[in-house]
Amino acid sequence: MRSNWAGPAARPALCGCACGACRVFRNFGNCLRLQVDALLTCAPHPSQHRLYNELPMTLHIESLCKSYGDKPVFSDVSLRVAAGEFVAIMGDSGVGKSTLLNCMAGLDTWDSGRVLLQGQDLGQLSDTALAAVRRQHIGFVFQAFHVLPHLDVAQNIGLPLLLLGTPDPQRVQAMLDAVGLSDMGARLPQTLSGGQLQRVAIARALIHRPALLLADEPTGNLDPDTAALVMDALIAQTRQHGAALVLVTHSQAATAGADRVVRLTAMGITDI
Repeated sequence: MRSNWAGPAARPALCGCACGACRVFRNFGNCLRLQVDALLTCAPHPSQHRLYNELPMTLHIESLCKSYGDKPVFSDVSLRVAAGEFVAIMGDSGVGKSTLLNCMAGLDTWDSGRVLLQGQDLGQLSDTALAAVRRQHIGFVFQAFHVLPHLDVAQNIGLPLLLLGTPDPQRVQAMLDAVGLSDMGARLPQTLSGGQLQRVAIARALIHRPALLLADEPTGNLDPDTAALVMDALIAQTRQHGAALVLVTHSQAATAGADRVVRLTAMGITDI
């Protein structure tokens, strides 16, 4: 069954924000501002910001240090990720892998060092500019899926396009086909299995063709067989779209297809 979602015009406007997100979140009261604010922040249209689409994707982390109060998390973290590269980050629990991933997207702050995406120093951007960069250039896949229960599968996948003001039902259907969910566009998330939900999350993360995909323990809630299928879909779609992929995981199996595997410690990053 194919979804009949017609994009933002199909829903009454609730406010004047340029992204149209409040049309989607009628049942939620306000735009959700959780860890997924990269997808959901009401911000001016990205065309109002200088986004360097003509430059190849590069992610440079230089001597990054992070602490919470007087408790250090990590220090002297340096990493470079090239366009199309798959880098897996491993490390002990509590070492700050998810925190580092959030810093890469400008979702968290740091004490010193720099994070540069396509030459832009994320630490120097305003919250509004960061939201625009995330919406256009970055995709996210989380362990807990973060799909919205009141939206069907196709609507969840199409959210990034809606927030960019470019709804495209044909692209959504093509992505459904690519991740093996061709006939599930009109189904609600609660009717899907964990593996299917994670494929929805992968499709949503890639639908707007970001240069960088960040994945935080994407197979952590899945059994080994389902985890292998999800990783196959994640890697295949990332390669097809030419995106760089940074994955943090405890799973050795999840790193099997990586171009490079590194370990995060409190004192920095080392190659494995």
